Amino acid sequence: MSDPICPLCRRPIPPGVPQSLHHLVPKLKGGKGGPTVLMHHICHREIHATLSEAELARDYATPETLRSHPRLAKFAAWVAKRPPGFHSKVPGKRRKR
Repeated sequence: MSDPICPLCRRPIPPGVPQSLHHLVPKLKGGKGGPTVLMHHICHREIHATLSEAELARDYATPETLRSHPRLAKFAAWVAKRPPGFHSKVPGKRRKR
């Protein structure tokens, strides 16, 4: 069986690589129990550093819309050149909820 693919950067997620589940609709905005996607932890951190919970719920509730956001598209293109296990601190603070 092949490794799952990260919906943001489209790199494989091999076992042992930092990963997390992203709620497509944030739990605080009614997404508890809703659909989730497995992604690299660095990609998940970048989503939450870029978008507020309200923006995620309103405009970015699918992998396609996440990839269409200018900052996330630029990040995905950058991180796609790194190995699947690449991990780094996301610059800046996490966005307020």
